[in-house]
Amino acid sequence: MSNPQLTVVIPVYNEEATLKALFGRLYSALDALGKTYEIIFVNDGSRDKSAAILAEQYHVRQDVTRVILFDGNYGQHRAILAGFAHARGDCIVTLDADLQNPPEDIQTLLAEIDNGHDYVGSIRRKRHDSLWRHLASSAMNRFRERITHIRMTDQGCMMRAYSRRIINTINQCNEMHTFIPALAYSFAQNPTEVVIGHEERYAGESKYSLYSLIRLNFDLMTGFSVVPLELFSMLGMLISLGSGLLVAYLLIRRLFLGPEAEGLFTLFAITFFLLGIALFGIGILGEYIGRVYHEVRNRPRYLISAILQNDGAHNE
Repeated sequence: MSNPQLTVVIPVYNEEATLKALFGRLYSALDALGKTYEIIFVNDGSRDKSAAILAEQYHVRQDVTRVILFDGNYGQHRAILAGFAHARGDCIVTLDADLQNPPEDIQTLLAEIDNGHDYVGSIRRKRHDSLWRHLASSAMNRFRERITHIRMTDQGCMMRAYSRRIINTINQCNEMHTFIPALAYSFAQNPTEVVIGHEERYAGESKYSLYSLIRLNFDLMTGFSVVPLELFSMLGMLISLGSGLLVAYLLIRRLFLGPEAEGLFTLFAITFFLLGIALFGIGILGEYIGRVYHEVRNRPRYLISAILQNDGAHNE
């Protein structure tokens, strides 16, 4: 366990109905690889019995199991970052606990790492998500690639493999809000993607609401590009130019044709449209200012209450 070849990091949040099934498939799949490995479960402040189930599993397989217990709910990406900070493997694989991505496909990612790739993304072969979520994900993928130049065919799949170098680089970053696959891609020298399976969720419901997905994409866009600010600046210049031409036209018309009484509601509509654009721009600025606000406070990303590993439980 001191220097395993592989570390698997799994964030857990209210997954008591899934964990037993996950254990049954995960350990078998990793044992079959013929590699030394460790599994780091990060309990992200679960309100159900997930923490107790993880502690029980730790006692069953202390040789390869470690459990990090948060004292609250900090989000999936911060849980993964905690796993990265404690990972000891030469290669690190992230995996969700919901069994939508089969643990047996870990060997597919490792094969690409063995071929010299330092980052291996994944594409779900046959997605079992709702239609709206599939369409929203596809649209955001295209938009994100245009403004950030980060190429990820399927940004919603968290089953990915990273080299030790990339993990060490990520561990040096202190951002409060980030999108791990995109951050890793920006550090990769030889990235690739593989197709993996995608099954229906074993039990429970997705922890990502519509708001969470929107929030995640805002983090992605504002964390890796200033294009939204540049686009709004150019839009502002075009609107200013158009407004100036409209004012000039109305002034000339008043001088030569007299004041007009018609078109009042049209002017109201134009005013409301411009106000809407202004408010949208203020929102974009607010996103960037909010990121700065979180960074300058310099608060810890997460707080760990205990770590279960083969030398006991350590409070931090």
